[in-house]
Amino acid sequence: MDVSPKGDAPGFVAVLDEKTLAIPDRLGNHRLDTFENLLTHSELGLFFMIPGHGDTLRVSGTGKIIRDNTLQARLAVNGKEPNLILVVSVEEAFMHCPKCMVRSKLWNPEQWPNRSNVPSLAEAIVVHAKSSETVAEVQAVIDDGIARLY
Repeated sequence: MDVSPKGDAPGFVAVLDEKTLAIPDRLGNHRLDTFENLLTHSELGLFFMIPGHGDTLRVSGTGKIIRDNTLQARLAVNGKEPNLILVVSVEEAFMHCPKCMVRSKLWNPEQWPNRSNVPSLAEAIVVHAKSSETVAEVQAVIDDGIARLY
């Protein structure tokens, strides 16, 4: 099983018809866990959250990985087309009540926990990978990756 967060500007998930969604594969951490999993198990579940909105959407179905020039062009951002697209055949979709979002106060920054004692990603990488690179060097690599979203 794999859980892989996806996100982009509103509308990045294309609705192809009433039972089919297309999700572009954007640059990420260069891991193919989700796609590798789909090659052996096509079943998937999606959980959609919209910032500031309490309701969530749950979708389940099957997925396949495709390359389609027309669809890749349609899903391009800043002239950069996705290399691959996840096409989802929806079997079930339903809205979910907002109670968990209300309880978590996820969209309320004043309620967010203090993270001053939580290591940054760069700090965690240096410690756990026993890296010879400094935290600043690892952070520079992370920042460079963030600067290249597409």
